[in-house]
Amino acid sequence: MDALYLDYKNIINSLTIIGITGTNGKTTSAYLTYQMLNLEGFNASYIGTIGYINKYETITLDNTTPDVLVLYKLLYDSYKKGIKHVVMEVSSQALSMNRLYKIDFDYIAFTNLSIDHLDYHKTMDEYLNSKLLILDHLKENAKIIINNDDEKSYKFKKDGFEYITFGYTGDYKIIDYKCFIDKSTLVFMRNSITYNITIPFTSSFNVYNYLTMLTIINNMGIDINDILNKTSMLHSPSGRCETYKINNAYAIIDYAHTPDAMEKIITSYNKIKKGKIITIFGCGGNRDSSKRSIMGNIATSLSDYVIITNDNPRCEDEYLILEDILKGINKSNYEIELDRKKAIRKGINMLKNNDILLILGKGHEEYQIINDEKIYFSDKEEVKKYII
Repeated sequence: MDALYLDYKNIINSLTIIGITGTNGKTTSAYLTYQMLNLEGFNASYIGTIGYINKYETITLDNTTPDVLVLYKLLYDSYKKGIKHVVMEVSSQALSMNRLYKIDFDYIAFTNLSIDHLDYHKTMDEYLNSKLLILDHLKENAKIIINNDDEKSYKFKKDGFEYITFGYTGDYKIIDYKCFIDKSTLVFMRNSITYNITIPFTSSFNVYNYLTMLTIINNMGIDINDILNKTSMLHSPSGRCETYKINNAYAIIDYAHTPDAMEKIITSYNKIKKGKIITIFGCGGNRDSSKRSIMGNIATSLSDYVIITNDNPRCEDEYLILEDILKGINKSNYEIELDRKKAIRKGINMLKNNDILLILGKGHEEYQIINDEKIYFSDKEEVKKYII
């Protein structure tokens, strides 16, 4: 491993690398940061859940944070293309597996922490401790960007390093925000100056994702007003609050696959709905089973109606997954349709004026994993069949 590192050492050290970790928001925060860097004239790459992306190409990746050998090759590829800034999603598994061997960051950001990946980490303490390993990958003058509204934020305030916070109690202080079906308005304060901005995506969590990006970019030396002026040119990554109008209703495709993400997205749309909320979701097989009943409870408690379907059952019996989900449900406002294509069709056929259909869990993915087989499937493609 050391010999491999020495081959790439000078290249890695010459790059400005930004790492973003947290349970939810990594993809959107990283992708917005990548976009803004390019809008500001930096030539940047993105590495994460939706692939390896730069202005020259897009490559699909098997993991949010790839194996160290793949990672070195991607960093080298960016360097060869004249790209000097790389934005990376950093997963807890990657940190615990040492996939970031000898890769240090100029900036890191912590988005939030909530239940996920307990099939791998076993406990929330172990999960948090894996996230905290990112603090071992800081360059000498690195800056730490922290969502100060998360109850574990203090854990990321490492002695000897500059940390900057955002949130209702942050250095970048949220004063107010309002969400609409296709945008959000945000008022925040920095250094006693109040700023107003309309951001071209909805939901409370995207307000936090936007502030993650803004805090990073501003602390790289870019004026806040310059960032605000370019905000209208941003767009969310594929499968993140992706909105489609169907007659006089809406279908929303989102990657939300944790209890926290599900609760936030349904709550956000409840605040702006004029009709009913219909939610379609499932839970992955051979993954953390503890969150299934929680998600069943959240979906049925916060939605007007729920269709429970398959996500990626993998090699686990789909009925056992369903059984786990049903353990958390105390209401009767749901039905079961394990065929995801039929579930989406049912949901769309239920839509009346101003209703919102939330199709959760798979987002940008273009496959379902059933047994050991990866079968082509796209939520987006299924929804588009119904757009006139």
